[in-house]
Amino acid sequence: MIDIASVGGILLAVLGIVGGMMMEGGSLSQIAQPTALIIVLGGTMGAVMLQFPLNIFWAAMKQMTRVFVTRKGDSEAVIRRIVGFGLKARKTGVLSLDDDLGTVADPFLHQALQLAIDGTEPEEVRKIMQLDLDHKAEFAEQMPQVLEAAGGYAPTVGIIGAVLGLIQVMQHLDDISAVGRGIAVAFVATIYGVGLANLVFLPVAGKLKGRRRDEERLKEMMLEGVISIVEGLNPRMIEMKLRTYLAEAPAVAKGPQGRRRGEALA
Repeated sequence: MIDIASVGGILLAVLGIVGGMMMEGGSLSQIAQPTALIIVLGGTMGAVMLQFPLNIFWAAMKQMTRVFVTRKGDSEAVIRRIVGFGLKARKTGVLSLDDDLGTVADPFLHQALQLAIDGTEPEEVRKIMQLDLDHKAEFAEQMPQVLEAAGGYAPTVGIIGAVLGLIQVMQHLDDISAVGRGIAVAFVATIYGVGLANLVFLPVAGKLKGRRRDEERLKEMMLEGVISIVEGLNPRMIEMKLRTYLAEAPAVAKGPQGRRRGEALA
């Protein structure tokens, strides 16, 4: 479903800036400069590609669309599913979950359940899945870094575009009216650079960090649920344990453990 905060936020920012400019007598044609946009986007993306591997760069570009879409109820659905697995395991044994394995779409939960069904000890399940979780987290944390880098480069590239524009203007100093218009056009590149950095790249990077923390927490909850099933806990206790992850969600940074987790994921 649509993330109202993301869509509303970017619309409010753009409308506020453009509306304020038009209230002062400006027009869209004054900032609609394709050349400046090409300079800023081309220079910024080129610098980012130089800093990061190509696969990381493309993955980050694809991740940008995620800020406008959110999924509700994932945690609740996972809890119900795991509690159902726990109830079945208590009645007919963990091996009986093999019949349900094909219906598990999430790769992380699927692998954890497979290890449980194969008779792996709880601690070994935790070690194996934690390694998988850490590896994926290391890759995922580079997505916001790409956008943060773009947010750092864009204003500087905008200044480069403005200087290039001024160079062109200085070649026509004999026409004073053209000089005034040329200077105004030259500074549009700076607007694009600062605008893209502070209205797109940096906010999107921040939201992706939040989404990544939510996904990490969801997978930790899955792992804890599967281990609880292997340990034979009562399904009611499993549900209570998993719901603590939902209760802690707004306060990840509180407490020593929360701080360590937040620092590791940030």
